[in-house]
Amino acid sequence: MDAVEAAFDACPRAGFLPASVRRRAAFDGPLRIAAHQTNSQPRTVDAMLRLLEVRPGQRVLDVGSGSGWTTALLAHLVGPTGEVIGVELEPELVTFGTANLASTHQPWARIEQSAPGVLGDPDHAPYDRILVSAEPRSLPKQLVEQLGPAGRMVIPVAGWMTLVEMPGPVVSEHGAYRFVPLR
Repeated sequence: MDAVEAAFDACPRAGFLPASVRRRAAFDGPLRIAAHQTNSQPRTVDAMLRLLEVRPGQRVLDVGSGSGWTTALLAHLVGPTGEVIGVELEPELVTFGTANLASTHQPWARIEQSAPGVLGDPDHAPYDRILVSAEPRSLPKQLVEQLGPAGRMVIPVAGWMTLVEMPGPVVSEHGAYRFVPLR
């Protein structure tokens, strides 16, 4: 079993869904969670994590942490020598995601309330990896600037899954996807 599969096994999607939709956890599509947001399609999350190439011990930023599922998956990938910071704009989701993440017993990961108008977490940059689960119209320079010298970011931009690699940045597209808007 590879690292991404192991993360999915360790952090089942059902534990990150509202009780009303848990029975649909195996559905390979987005599911509503709260605040007009969704828990992403498992196949999409798998593709994003594989593009991101997370390694043990890395510092990772999870932008739009939502239910906490991607934060937990990333925490499993970096292990206890790493660090994952999830940021979420919606207060209801910060509370929901934090509770879900706590149930995984990975204290090297946390979810914080993001400030309106601030993308990512520039105060704690640089990051080895950045995962973004919301879609901007164009690549946000503010997030690119938060990548470390050998960093990678996976972000859906204007309908295309985009990989940003440093140094550079070197930008490549990896298929069409739909996400909630990045605000």
